[in-house]
Amino acid sequence: MDEIEARAIRKVMWRLLPFLFVCYFVAYLDRVNVGFAKLQMNSALGLSEAAYGLGAGLFFISYFLFEVPSNLALERFGARLWIARIMLSWGIISALFAFIPPISAATGISTEWVFYTLRFLLGLAEAGFFPGIIFYLTLWFPSVYRARVVSLFMLAIPFSSIVGGPISGALLNISGAGLDGWQWLFILEALPSILMAFGVVFYLTDRPTIATWLADDERRWLEGRLEAERQHKVAVEHVGILKALTDLRVLACAFVYFCLNAASYGVAFFLPTIIKNFGVSNFETGLLSAVPFLFGAVGMVLLSRNSDRTLKRREHVCFAMFLAAVGLAGTGLVSAPALVLGFLCLSQIGVSATPPLLWPIPSAFLTGASAAAGIAGINALGNLSGFAGPYVMGYLKDATGNFTTGLLVLGGCALVGSIVALTFKVDPHVEVAGAAPGAPAPAH
Repeated sequence: MDEIEARAIRKVMWRLLPFLFVCYFVAYLDRVNVGFAKLQMNSALGLSEAAYGLGAGLFFISYFLFEVPSNLALERFGARLWIARIMLSWGIISALFAFIPPISAATGISTEWVFYTLRFLLGLAEAGFFPGIIFYLTLWFPSVYRARVVSLFMLAIPFSSIVGGPISGALLNISGAGLDGWQWLFILEALPSILMAFGVVFYLTDRPTIATWLADDERRWLEGRLEAERQHKVAVEHVGILKALTDLRVLACAFVYFCLNAASYGVAFFLPTIIKNFGVSNFETGLLSAVPFLFGAVGMVLLSRNSDRTLKRREHVCFAMFLAAVGLAGTGLVSAPALVLGFLCLSQIGVSATPPLLWPIPSAFLTGASAAAGIAGINALGNLSGFAGPYVMGYLKDATGNFTTGLLVLGGCALVGSIVALTFKVDPHVEVAGAAPGAPAPAH
């Protein structure tokens, strides 16, 4: 790595990643804080486990429907304005969950259906945010940096649970102004999203060509490197928008992501309930719920760095999904709290590490609008299981009285994803094609 490259990458990382990290932190918190609210909300609204699971999963139906159009809009109008629009709308809708009882009373619609409607609208509002950021990062970072960059960005997921879990547990103890703890949780955790939306407008830069915070030589190097990669990918294979959405490689990535999200969200929305069954308080539930994500954060960073070093993308995805499968199955088969927590930590390492290991694969052969569409397509199809996973867990919990069967089903999904990951066709030489002369070949 020469001196200009080092300076440029360092500046871009410090300029973009901390800010995007905070954006995704508040996004993920608003997406899954319903799991903590559930500890009080279900009884307050009269929701069964299956009804809660259905509502939690409805988010992903609208997310699926609007994912690709939203990402194409981001590519056309620019990340700055579109991401701000997403954050503002989802922040407002997230806060409305606190007012389900009065909305129900005013409209005559049951609290259950108001809950369903708001979860659907939340997915519509947030559609395009995550794949938009993944696409945005491809506009700023050469291929050989992407796994570690995505992993640093996605540390927001475990961090939102490490920090957000205890906070959410503590907020459940707040009451006042005629509102209970679960209602204050929704209001107070929605405010950062609304405020960050205005920060996005003034802080983000759409593309390197207009980055006045880069020196001229840094900007020239970055533009040249990214353009060399783009031209090489186009020369090897031009993939249009329609082909990107039907390409077998894209569909294989989407299937693996589907298996991952079934396991991830199927557990995430019920994790506080699983921990609460240890016989601990709400605040202790928040603290213990954070432990698996701490292990997940460490595993994510270590595996992603090794993936960039070796460029063995397929093997790393397979290994991470296998860890998730073993952890989930183990969680369902043991009963001692310490063992349950241990297997949850193992599963979270795999669940947290898989996305940053997976996302560099499609960006290695997709460019421009086809990259925006392909990445959004993978995320949209993959997140459909975010509907199925929670619903299956809730339904099986009602049917059997425990989480064992649901956890075994989700572990099986992760195992299938691990096997399919071995079919990925990945050419590591495409990823280093745009590198400066003399760049090292991938380790074998």
